[in-house]
Formats: sequence, structure tokens, C-alpha cells
Amino acid sequence: MSEQVPVPWAESRPLPAYRALLAVDAKDFTGLPALLHAPVSQVIPELVDQALTKAGLDSVRSDKSFPASTGDGIVFGFDPVHLPFVISPFLKVLDDVLGRYNVLAAGPRIRLRASVHVGPLPDADSAGDGNGTARNDTHRLLDSRPVKAILAASSEQTTHLAAILSDRVYEDVVLGGYTALHPDRCIEVPATVEGKPFAQRAWLHVPSPSGNLFRAGVLAVDEPHEAGVPDEPSPDPAATRDSLQKSQYQGNSQHVREGMAVMGDITGDLNYNGGATHYNGTNQHWGSGDNVSGTKHTGSPEEQR
Repeated sequence: MSEQVPVPWAESRPLPAYRALLAVDAKDFTGLPALLHAPVSQVIPELVDQALTKAGLDSVRSDKSFPASTGDGIVFGFDPVHLPFVISPFLKVLDDVLGRYNVLAAGPRIRLRASVHVGPLPDADSAGDGNGTARNDTHRLLDSRPVKAILAASSEQTTHLAAILSDRVYEDVVLGGYTALHPDRCIEVPATVEGKPFAQRAWLHVPSPSGNLFRAGVLAVDEPHEAGVPDEPSPDPAATRDSLQKSQYQGNSQHVREGMAVMGDITGDLNYNGGATHYNGTNQHWGSGDNVSGTKHTGSPEEQR
């Protein structure tokens, strides 16, 4: 006989241990011929495990909590002590592993979205392990508009992974300085999911942004175009705009040193506007890598930061 269902707020009880979560899924999986679904489903966890080993995270690979296949991806929990290393170097290593696979494999390209979150979840070798709000939010982040839109807008030749970090992970691990990923390589985005009552602040990180994002105006580049080098196809602005329609952005200014940055709705040639957020083509904060061009103003003049 199963245990009696607990009644929330009726009594105090022990908080489950915190578990970090990693979820990945493949772009355009359902568009593949049915014949390819099974082999692609099999190769995704193999590529993730390969990247874990290359990143020096064999303990995460061997000690996954409540691992599960989602058909077009996987999700599993792990000890939060490893979160800094999953953020860096693992995400970059996974991007490299995917890039090498896509060059050498005879099958379809595999491009992934990844979400990273942390929260209290049961993990006691029982049927309900891994079920809870933190698990649900991990999947919502994975399905959110910003991470889908930027992967769709980027070049499949160079951008193989787009990752989204929950605000809790960003605050504790990235801002806390525990990981090698600098905060300037992340950008605040409104994580919303079409048709779902979900809206959270989150942080987008793309390990290898592609050149067409520069030309579309998402990123700024200070190098002249080489004569005779063909342009990569520009992203479809209408499709990208639709994928982020009605997203509302509120947050702090981002000073981007490396990586790429996206915030708010995508309109036109990937110019970003999110409610009261506006971008002007000046006053960029430069660092040593890829940057977002423009200045963000939020709210009224008195509230602008």
C-alpha cells in the first residue's frame, strides 16, 4: 500500500536535500524522420556522458540522481557541489563535443538546449524521486522562448548549444564567483513558455555564438567584412519575433565582456525590445569578447539604471 499523501502546511517536516539538475533536449527532434528518433535519442546521453568525462566530471556521470529520458533529451540530478563545474567547463566542453560530432557524423546534426537549476527534491531511492517544483521549473526553462529563439536564430555550423541558467543558480554560483564563467558572459532574459503559467528571470549563455548573429545586430563586431567571403544566411526575423512575442523583460543592465547577450523581445533584424526596455545603437560596454550592441533603459527616466 502506498504512503498516505501528505497535506501541505498541516505540519512541519524535513526539507528534502537540494539537488542540482541538468536537462537537455534536441532542436527540431520531432521534424526528423521517424527512423532516426531512436538512434538520436540514444546518442544524446552518450554525447552528454562524453562531455562530462572530458570536463573531469566522471563522478557526476556515474552518480546521476533520478536520470530520465525525455525522448529528445535527458534530465538528471546531481550533487550541487558540482554546479560550478557543470556551468564551466562542462557547457563549453559539451558545445565542443557536439561540434565535433556534427562535423564527423553521417547522421543529422544534433543541436541542444540545456537548462541548469537547483532546488529541494526527494532522492531516497523511491518511486517519487526527483519530482517537485524544481524539476518542473527545469523543464520550463528548457522550453522557454529565449533559449529556443536564440538557438533557432544562430548558425547551425557554429552554434551547437544554448544554455539557460535559473536565477538561483546564477545568483549562488555565477555571481558568487564559484565558477569560471564570468557574469558578463550571461544575459538576463524573461523565461516564459507559450501556453504555460510560467514566468521567471533567467540567464542565457551561448558558448559559441555564430557570425550571423553579429550581422543581424544581436552582437557587435569591430572587424571589417572580408571581400569574397559569403555571408551566412540571416535568421528569419518574423519567426524569431513570434517565438518571443509578449515576453516581458525587467532587470539590470548587462556589461558584456565575452559570449553573447540577448534580452527582451526579438523584432525586425533581431533588435530587442521587451516592454519598457529599449535599445539604442550606442553606449556599448566593451570587454574582451562578443558583445551586445546598444543601451538598455528600463522603466521611467527616474527608474533608469
